[in-house]
Amino acid sequence: MLIACVQSDVTFANVAENRKRIAEHIHAAGKMQAKLVVMPECMLCGYAYQSRQDAWQHAVSIDDEVFIDIANLAATYDLHLTFGFLEKSGDQLFNAAALVGPSGVVGRYRKVHLPALGVDRYVDRGDIPYQPLQAGDARVGMAICYDSSFPEPMRVLALGGADIIALGTNWPVTAYRTAEIVPPARSMENHLFFVAANRVGSEGGFKFCGLSSICGPDGVILAQSETDQPEILYADVNLAEARNKRIERTPGAHVIDRFEDRCPDFYQAVTAEKPTSVTGKSGNHGPDGPPAQSG
Repeated sequence: MLIACVQSDVTFANVAENRKRIAEHIHAAGKMQAKLVVMPECMLCGYAYQSRQDAWQHAVSIDDEVFIDIANLAATYDLHLTFGFLEKSGDQLFNAAALVGPSGVVGRYRKVHLPALGVDRYVDRGDIPYQPLQAGDARVGMAICYDSSFPEPMRVLALGGADIIALGTNWPVTAYRTAEIVPPARSMENHLFFVAANRVGSEGGFKFCGLSSICGPDGVILAQSETDQPEILYADVNLAEARNKRIERTPGAHVIDRFEDRCPDFYQAVTAEKPTSVTGKSGNHGPDGPPAQSG
């Protein structure tokens, strides 16, 4: 299947303009016969908000008409896509990503790991477990930006059967090393395809670095942006490569299996309750201010 990774600019606080931009990307990737299109974090609304109230004004609910319009476009090309948006649900506000296909919204993910940056200072911590979703022939796991700095959620998606991890990001230029290192590392350690769609342009004093990429099992870079300009990357992938975790580098002499060779009994510290921070505070932040600690 052909994967498209969209490196795009985003118009801050302008949902209508960004809807048009999303449509343009769908048309472009659809004409290339892509079956999965991955777009950046907060693609629908922008990221660098300075208050919860401002962000709320540009958030949408999961049953908003924008998802119907996007699903209709997806049906035109028989593709699935992921993109970021701010989700309002009751009195809660989330940094979210949706997987949309020809029949509508397949599922959504709400960002769990929240850095002290942009709108993440004001949203609620995500409450949806990491779980792959069916997108045509592929099982796709969604994550957002800072999530990828933690190997545990990526492994959970892989153990759940994900063939592809779709990561929408807003990596600023100060995070360029993350853009370079994390995607191939996560794809290699989980032996799957990893798509990191970063945004470009500037917003709220931040300049975004681009460096989007599509990586294959064993960390092979299949496509990577060399610029901080808008573009769409493509890679034709064989899902069977992600599903076979047994790697025979030298038959009978050098064989590894990153799932069968795991020893969970020795990993208990990974799931232990996290310690109280040095400030004496822990847990989620409330709706009116930043977190006590950055994710």
